[in-house]
Amino acid sequence: MSNLAYAEHYNKSDYNQWEGDWELIHGSAYAMSPSPIFDHQFINLKISRQLDEKLDGCSECYAVFETDVEFSEETVVRPDSFVICYEPQDRLNKAPEIIFEVISKSTAKRDEQLKFELYQNEGVKYYILVYPNGKKAKVYKLENFKYVKIGDFTDENYTFELEKCSIDFDFNFIWRKK
Repeated sequence: MSNLAYAEHYNKSDYNQWEGDWELIHGSAYAMSPSPIFDHQFINLKISRQLDEKLDGCSECYAVFETDVEFSEETVVRPDSFVICYEPQDRLNKAPEIIFEVISKSTAKRDEQLKFELYQNEGVKYYILVYPNGKKAKVYKLENFKYVKIGDFTDENYTFELEKCSIDFDFNFIWRKK
């Protein structure tokens, strides 16, 4: 008798039949949290709004909000906010240029470890982890196939340099003013 535990392995066909909100990473199913708390959604909307406005002058890049990205038959994720620089079809199946994940207690480990590695391996140029409670964003840039931390941002600006455009992003804009 084997000592290995049985683990289900899923693909996009399975994923497309599931009800509710899920992500599929390397064939493993991950239930998404119930509706995010107010701060999470507020910050995510401010990120997407700023990205969209900054891309008004670029005809080839798009800001996207909570939409599935199909990396493979066994990996479908739904980043909080991201930028693609290609003409989208029905499904998004190419790596975004920039991904923002707003961190919550229930997703922190997945965002900081599993998705960090996934996005790095898929060639996402910038990965930003946003921490609402600390009003801090950690910016990583892909260099030589590895993420290098650019820095922690609270109220600074950072220019994301993309092949077809650049985005001067104001981190102070995304925080809730209490």
